[in-house]
Amino acid sequence: MKPQKHTSLPTRLNLWKISAISAFIIYIFIMYHIYKSSICILPVKKPLNKIASSPSPSTNINQLIFIIAASVKTWPNRRSYFQEWWRPNITRGYIFFDQNPTTNILPWTYNNNLPPYRVSENTSKLEVYSRHVKPEVIRIVRTILETFREGDKDVRWYVMGDDDTIFFLDNLVQLLGKYDDTKYVYIGGVSESVKSGLGISFEMAYGGAGFALSYPLVEALVVNLDRCIETYPYYAFGDQILSACVADMGVPLITEKGFHQLDLTNDISGFLSAHPQAPLISFHHLDFISPIFPTMDRHKSVRHLMTAAKVDQTRLLQQSVCYHKQTKWAFSIAWGYSTYIYEQLIPRSILRRPLETFTPWGFIGDPPHYMFNTRLVTNNSCETPHVFFFHSITRFSSDSSSSSSSNNSNSNRTTDEIMMTYIRYKPRQLPPCSSDHSADYISTIQVYSPATKLNFVGNRGECCDVLNVDGKNTAELRIRTCEKTEMIVV
Repeated sequence: MKPQKHTSLPTRLNLWKISAISAFIIYIFIMYHIYKSSICILPVKKPLNKIASSPSPSTNINQLIFIIAASVKTWPNRRSYFQEWWRPNITRGYIFFDQNPTTNILPWTYNNNLPPYRVSENTSKLEVYSRHVKPEVIRIVRTILETFREGDKDVRWYVMGDDDTIFFLDNLVQLLGKYDDTKYVYIGGVSESVKSGLGISFEMAYGGAGFALSYPLVEALVVNLDRCIETYPYYAFGDQILSACVADMGVPLITEKGFHQLDLTNDISGFLSAHPQAPLISFHHLDFISPIFPTMDRHKSVRHLMTAAKVDQTRLLQQSVCYHKQTKWAFSIAWGYSTYIYEQLIPRSILRRPLETFTPWGFIGDPPHYMFNTRLVTNNSCETPHVFFFHSITRFSSDSSSSSSSNNSNSNRTTDEIMMTYIRYKPRQLPPCSSDHSADYISTIQVYSPATKLNFVGNRGECCDVLNVDGKNTAELRIRTCEKTEMIVV
């Protein structure tokens, strides 16, 4: 008898159990590591991610690089404009000439309060040069590229301007400090002229007024700048080309009202006396307008304004309005520049519109001419102001007194404040608005203001009080912070 063939079921069962247990262990092992990995990528679970990154320190003037487009022909006359705002050994930048400086410019010495100069690279070899409508502007666009190649360290902003641009540096630094310089940022101002906007652009930063580009934007922009220049052979202005290149990168213009191209002509005192409620950043085209102080030439006028700017740039040209109800006078102060007296209680909302003492830029066609509202100049005694211009400035502190004996005896003076003196420009030569309240006898206005700087973050402007207009030829006013619910009404 043959032995019976036997299947070992227990053995097979054991193998199956071993395999199942092994698979389960492998599964547990895999799931454990997946779980551990998922914990590692959860930011809220990791102590390292709970540590906030330190904010970058506030912007300072050393982190700005200025790029000034200059001409050998215009520089001798414009050098004094430049030297009024440039701060030797503090500001950094380059002046780019269109050709090698001539003997009336050289020798170029740094102890003359000047930065290094460069001669713009020869752009005639570029393919676009021969077909460009105005090939000489190509070199102005490329100054940003040539400056970036200089390799300056610790740069947050590149600021471009012309040789007749005047910057107010403290205000510029404060303004740029509001923006994130680690992003692509393009900041500047548009023209005051509708004609310029129509002929060039309403959406670009005008180069004469100056504009600022963040470092990351410039770093990206210069990579394809020459290629972009070739795209726009029909643009006749360097700032227009550069603006187009920035727009092609998807970066919009941030408009700030303190950049002034000054596309205006003749007497701009009406414009400056009702400055927009924004920090004054720049001036341009001063050779094309009347001197801003009518008793001085252009260069002395700028120097005179800078005496006020050196004490407090934040308030420069900022408008404050107050009223003297007994005489029915309205006072409009443009700090550091002018004070107007109106023999009528005109609302602040009206006085913020500039008097049209100026004329349009270029060909005069049909209105509108300006990018802002204006008031017409008339011979109406109730609408025409008595005009006073800035004469002198004195700063008082708790441990010092005024250098003028007449000021020492002034009971309205307090410590830690600034006194501005404004002198009548000329007789108004009009009859009074009201027979018994003429302001013709006022020859001097003294305006007191806080010695602290004006903060434009959330700024609503400042208010003022009339301290004295009685019996003397001097009116006294004081600028102060407005009360929380204060409304200046007539």
